[in-house]
Amino acid sequence: MASSSHIGVIGAGISGLRCADILIQNGARVTILEARDRIGGRVHQSTVGDHAVDLGPNWIHGAGENPIMTIAEETGTVMYDPEGGRHISYSRDGHPVNDEVNAKVQDFVWTTIAEAFKYSNHHGESIPVETSLFDFFCERVQQTNFSDEEKQLCLEACRLWGAYVGDQVDKQSLKFFRLEECVDGSNFIVASTYKRILEHVSKTAVAKADIRLNEPITSINAPPRNIQSQTKHQVTVTTATGTTYNFDEVVVTCPLGWLKQNTSAFTPALPPRLEQAITNISYGRLEKVYVTFPRAFWHTNDTNTLTTQTTQTTNTVFAQFLDPSYTPHPTHIEWNQECVSLASLPDPHAHPTLLFYTYGDGGAEIINRLSGLEPSSSKYGDSLIETLHPFYSRLPGYSAENPDCVPVALLATQWQKDEFAGNGSYCNFQVGVQEADVDIEVLRSGDGIGPVRGLWFAGEHTAPFVALGTTTGAYWSGERVARLVCRGVGIGEVGGMGGQR
Repeated sequence: MASSSHIGVIGAGISGLRCADILIQNGARVTILEARDRIGGRVHQSTVGDHAVDLGPNWIHGAGENPIMTIAEETGTVMYDPEGGRHISYSRDGHPVNDEVNAKVQDFVWTTIAEAFKYSNHHGESIPVETSLFDFFCERVQQTNFSDEEKQLCLEACRLWGAYVGDQVDKQSLKFFRLEECVDGSNFIVASTYKRILEHVSKTAVAKADIRLNEPITSINAPPRNIQSQTKHQVTVTTATGTTYNFDEVVVTCPLGWLKQNTSAFTPALPPRLEQAITNISYGRLEKVYVTFPRAFWHTNDTNTLTTQTTQTTNTVFAQFLDPSYTPHPTHIEWNQECVSLASLPDPHAHPTLLFYTYGDGGAEIINRLSGLEPSSSKYGDSLIETLHPFYSRLPGYSAENPDCVPVALLATQWQKDEFAGNGSYCNFQVGVQEADVDIEVLRSGDGIGPVRGLWFAGEHTAPFVALGTTTGAYWSGERVARLVCRGVGIGEVGGMGGQR
C-alpha cells in the first residue's frame, strides 16, 4: 500500500498545507480539495488603500519554541514587538484616563489574567462550569484597595480581553481558561503580513500536490475497514461540483465552525463522542476593521506617517475605549473598542491605519450593518465611519476641520458571514463546557476513527493545548496527523521542525 498511497486533504489552510508537505516528503500522492478559489484558509491578505493587511491572523503568539516564528525569521518576514508602546485608555465619558490610573488599571488586568491562568491550572477540577473569567475579575478587584472609580475602570478594561478569545469575557470559562495559554515568549505583530509565511508553508504542496480549488465538500463516505475483504478500502469524497474522489485516507482540516454545521456530511455518522466534542467546543467571533487616514494624526510628536526611534515610545500604539456613554449604541451589547496603530510598525511597513479588533455581539452588530453592502460603496464606508468615528475622534491630534482626520479607506473582515470559515474565527471555551480538555483530545484523535475508517482530523481546534486557536497550532496539528497517516499506511516519517505535537 505504501508505494501507491493516495491521501486526500480537505482544506488548503495552514494545517492542510503542512499535512500535505509531510505526506509528500514521505512519498504519498496527495490531492487537496479546497472550497475557495485560493489557498491559505483563514490566512489571507487584502489591501486597504495602498497597504497590504492580514484579514486573518496577524500575530505570532509566543516566540519560544514556535515553528511559525522560525519560518518568519527564515523568510525575512518583518515582525514588531509592541511591548512598551504607549497605551491610552478612554473612560466611558470619552475622556482619557490619566496615565497613573491607566497604568494601575493595566497592571491589574494583566496581573489578574496571569492569576486566572494559574488558578485555572491548579483548581480547574473544583471550579464550577458556570464561573466565567469576568467573575474572577469581579472577585479580585474587590480584594484591592482601589477607589470605586478605579475598580469600575478595571472591570471595564478587562472586558477587552474578549478581543483575545473572540467573545465576551463573561462567556469565557474560568475552569478551562488554562486552554487559552500560549507558547512562552513575546507576542509579535506580523508587520509585513503572513504572505511569506504562507508561501513557505505551501511551497511543497503547490509544487507537488494536486490542488483542486472551488471544490466545496458535500459528503465524505468513510466506511470501516474490512480486513477480510479483497477489495481495497477507500474513502469517497463528493464535492459541490458533483465530482467524486476516492482516497486511501482522508485528512479533514475544515474549521470547527464548518464541522458544527456539517456533521451530516459524514457517512456513516461520526462516533457520538466525536460529534459531542464538536458541539461542546465554542467558536469565536473575532473581526477586524482597518481605518486608513492620509496621515497618522494621533502621532502628535511626528508629522510623518512613520515613527522614529525618538518618538516611537511617546506615540500611541494601543488605544482602548471603554463602553461609551457619550454616543448611542445598542444597549444590550458591549460597545468597548480597542485599536492598534499600524503607524507604529517598522519602516517600510508602517502606514496611517488604525486596526480595530471587534468581537462577540459587538463584532456581530458591526458586520450585520454591512450586510449586502459592497466594500467599494459609499454606504459601506459611511456605516463603518458612523460606528467608529466616536472612538478615533477621541485620539490626540484629532480635529474635525483637519482633512488628515478623515478616513480615506476602510475594510472590515466578515468571517461570521463566511461559510467556509465556519462563520467565525477560531475555537474558544465558554461557560457551561464540562470537559473541554477531553473534548479537544477527542477532536485530536477523531475518537479513534482514523485507524478504523481512514478518516483523520487536523486544524487549530485539534492543536496542542498551548497553541489552540493559532496558526502555530494549525501547523503542528497538520504535522502530527500526517505522521499518524504515514505510520498507518507504512511509509516513512521524515520532515518536520520539531516542537510540540
